[in-house]
Amino acid sequence: MNTDIHTQIPSARSISGEGWAAIIGAVGSAFLLAKKLLSPKPAHKPELVTRSDFYAEMLATRERINATHLAILEKLDANHRELLAALERQVVRINSLEAGLARVDERTRM
Repeated sequence: MNTDIHTQIPSARSISGEGWAAIIGAVGSAFLLAKKLLSPKPAHKPELVTRSDFYAEMLATRERINATHLAILEKLDANHRELLAALERQVVRINSLEAGLARVDERTRM
């Protein structure tokens, strides 16, 4: 028996930084695996659209687009007619102003 007070006691082995990283990685992986396995599954997949329903909706959408397109064309046509009418009124005004200016010019020449 050794009665020396200053004998060296073997120290506990310390874990390096790489060891801690490996431990944390293993615990994190185990946590993610448990989360994936224990998470609730979706109740059911969404219902698929039948081909006839799809074609019916596609035709309805096509009709709405065509109706909108025709409405826009009618509106553009109405705006075009309105602009042509306004332009014709301006032409009449300009012609009357030119005629009046020509009369004034004739009077000033004499």
